[in-house]
Amino acid sequence: MGLDIRWPIGVMFTLISVLLIIEGATKGPSDRSLGININLIWGVVLLVFGLLMLLGAVRGRKTPPSA
Repeated sequence: MGLDIRWPIGVMFTLISVLLIIEGATKGPSDRSLGININLIWGVVLLVFGLLMLLGAVRGRKTPPSA
């Protein structure tokens, strides 16, 4: 059982966040709700979460016992 669940979670959230950041960055001021660019804000939040999951997966990698 070598797959850590943090890998697919981190990749999924990172990819979705990149799409949201691109969407939020390319929209004009008329596409905002109450003056808040919610796609850009949540894109950054999801990017931080995805990168934390990937960092946890890298740091949590266990080395196999030596024979």
